[in-house]
Amino acid sequence: MTNERIVIVGGGLAGATAAKTLRAEGFGGDVTLVAAEHRTPYIRPPLSKEFLLGKADADSALVVPVNWYGENDVELLLGSLTSSIDPAGHEVTLANGRRLGYSKLLLATGARPRTIPLPGADLDGVLTFRTLDDSLRLQSLLKDGGRRVVMIGSGWIGMELAAAARTYGNDVTLLGLEDVPLSAAIGPELGTYFQRLHEGQGVIFRLPASAAGIDGQDGKATAVRTNTGETLPADVVIVAVGVVPDTALAKAAGLEIRNGILVDAGLRSSAPDVLAAGDVANALHPFTGEHHRSEHWANALNGGKVAAKSMMSQDATLDAVPYFYTDQFNLSMEYSGFPSLAAGIPPVIRGSLEEGSFIAFWVRDANVVAGMSVNQSRVQKAIKALISRRVPVDAAKLTDPGVPLDELLPG
Repeated sequence: MTNERIVIVGGGLAGATAAKTLRAEGFGGDVTLVAAEHRTPYIRPPLSKEFLLGKADADSALVVPVNWYGENDVELLLGSLTSSIDPAGHEVTLANGRRLGYSKLLLATGARPRTIPLPGADLDGVLTFRTLDDSLRLQSLLKDGGRRVVMIGSGWIGMELAAAARTYGNDVTLLGLEDVPLSAAIGPELGTYFQRLHEGQGVIFRLPASAAGIDGQDGKATAVRTNTGETLPADVVIVAVGVVPDTALAKAAGLEIRNGILVDAGLRSSAPDVLAAGDVANALHPFTGEHHRSEHWANALNGGKVAAKSMMSQDATLDAVPYFYTDQFNLSMEYSGFPSLAAGIPPVIRGSLEEGSFIAFWVRDANVVAGMSVNQSRVQKAIKALISRRVPVDAAKLTDPGVPLDELLPG
């Protein structure tokens, strides 16, 4: 494969991991990574956690060190926009007019923040959150404390940013469409647990409520008006209402799109020699037999590896159990499993919500389909094994902290 050229469009974790894996697996051809951002590829979870809080520097978030690309003969094009792809001609055209022929193409274009057409959304002090530069800007606004922050969005990112803003000593009010934050993801009982954690730290919730408009003075945001008729004073307004997969290139090229770029378990798209990985890919998962699009870093990491191996004609399948984590105040949470299978099922609890250390399991047809650990370490490996092996469980043993999880797995 030394005469082949692989082009990767997208400079996030999936794209950079694919490049790293290609070289680790012995690919000797040309590799070009086209990144829209001017920054060397980095991972995103720290941006709303330790980096935002000033506990880590930017270099700690890099996928690989800056000098790795040159040392491994990977052409890294930073600040380069891709204008089109031609699957029939096996060619990528950049905005500067350069054309890149390819033998295999990986689309790892990620996602972009969902926006709300609010009056006043263009005022200074109104932010969305996605990039390292977004995190730096928000940190500069929050770090001295004393600001009035209105968070629009009660999902994982919204809750993490609210925790960070409050940790810096700002007043925080959070708006969300749900009666209970995070309830769409983990149910009302556990969503209430997170809400009480935040309320104990001084975060104020307005639920359910949405923003109707943003008021300003001299070009700066001063307040958020809600659909319930309330006016909330605000120096900083953060819109964190999810992301949408960036499928523009793929759609224009005629690839099959369904909540992202539709790909098989090996991450191959409907176009020959074109693959997709990371947030933009809606991949067939062997465990469920359904397509899943995940916006979490573990999916980008695993997807980058699988895509690289698939491009080298190796037998590779994205079959890992989905995983993500969150840190909020003094809480550390990890989640493994399939939210679609857990939807509508009340969790069973091992441990104590009151003491702040527990595991929540979602069980369908006697099988664990998801598990969330809170302030407990080194349990996710066993949780993933329970899920992937489809082990029928005894509910009494599952909820008994005295029974090690490993004992529930077959020998």
